[in-house]
Amino acid sequence: METYNIEADENWKSKRVDKSLADYFNDYSRSFLKKLLDDGNVLVNDKKAKPSLKIASGDKIDITIPDISPVEIEPEDIPLDIVYEDDDIIIVNKPKGMVVHPAPGHYSGTLVNGLMYHFKDSLSGINGELRPGIVHRIDMDTTGLLVVCKNDAAHNFLSEQLAVHSITRKYYAICYNYFTEDEGMVDLPIGRHPTDRKKMAVNYKNGRHAVTHYKVLKKLKNNFCLIECQLETGRTHQIRVHMAYIKHPLLGDAVYGPKNQPYHLQGQTLHAGVLGFIHPSTKEYVEFSSELPEYFQKLLKQLEL
Repeated sequence: METYNIEADENWKSKRVDKSLADYFNDYSRSFLKKLLDDGNVLVNDKKAKPSLKIASGDKIDITIPDISPVEIEPEDIPLDIVYEDDDIIIVNKPKGMVVHPAPGHYSGTLVNGLMYHFKDSLSGINGELRPGIVHRIDMDTTGLLVVCKNDAAHNFLSEQLAVHSITRKYYAICYNYFTEDEGMVDLPIGRHPTDRKKMAVNYKNGRHAVTHYKVLKKLKNNFCLIECQLETGRTHQIRVHMAYIKHPLLGDAVYGPKNQPYHLQGQTLHAGVLGFIHPSTKEYVEFSSELPEYFQKLLKQLEL
């Protein structure tokens, strides 16, 4: 069970309770947060909060997140874009809007639900029942390549490569603002944001080592750039946090960049386009690539100089 004791500041003032909860806990679904309210797990000034209650500056807000009961993850007939498959691994091209593995408020429609339908029991079990086969993840609104393992030996082998940062992971993004240098590296620790639960941040006190290499591929209209980012480490939201910190937030990223942008995008323009590693059985280097998704290509055409 998790508890949060918050004194409302300007970020909460004059907002409805249900809207404030959705902003603060953006990794939980609205139905999950509605149930918290219905069950009396949200108190404002020691009284059960109604969804429509408007918060005043200085209000005391107490939130209890109950322990999640074990759930059975159901296989679902979700179409998957399989780039490659053999006896050890599956390379999946994930679409925008798909969550990788089940979590509170997202127990259906995930990549894992689809994997369980298409591959049944042929997935590694190292990461438990909620994440069978999952070695690494990408954000819900990030598209592109993921490797999934069919057995524990392959999973262990790839996890070791992740640990020593030897896996090739190249991402393509559109970011704000022209660069003074066409290539660079961001070497700054990333950890949980000190005051905003939904964010990660450059955190010198509690952050973990994080390195992102970036290269400008093309200048675009309206002070945007197409860039390639190569991960040396793999922290949560790493590229999004690093690029925002150096004043080049990703287009469409309302969490780390401008809240309003002119292209009505669903989340950040970020695509995992290249994935390479030593194969667990052949012990040879293999590399896979994925074209930019259609929405990304259309946007680039709009922004061509």
